Amino acid sequence: MPADFFAALRSAGGSATEIDIMVTPNAKTASVGTVDQWRKRLIIKVQDLPLEGRANNAVESLLKDFFGVPVEIIRGHADRHKTVLVHQDIESVAALLVENERLNRCSGKS
Repeated sequence: MPADFFAALRSAGGSATEIDIMVTPNAKTASVGTVDQWRKRLIIKVQDLPLEGRANNAVESLLKDFFGVPVEIIRGHADRHKTVLVHQDIESVAALLVENERLNRCSGKS
């Protein structure tokens, strides 16, 4: 498992995980990317503009669909650098991110 993922992940106790993310609003397509090795943040792209919380709502919705559990922004509401709380244990979160990276590499999206 790539160590890069653990740079962006922290256990929030029990069955919750904090993830540091970097959001690109107004993107062509919405996606969950890989971890930026320098910023140590998971790259998230959403199509919504950062107006009136639309991009934040899109981030929460995208990550909820990706992980299949509730996700909420807990820090950085008015910044591209955010921290989200995923209501899932760190091992499960890391496994999904590794699989996502593998699929992206196979399809040439990396």
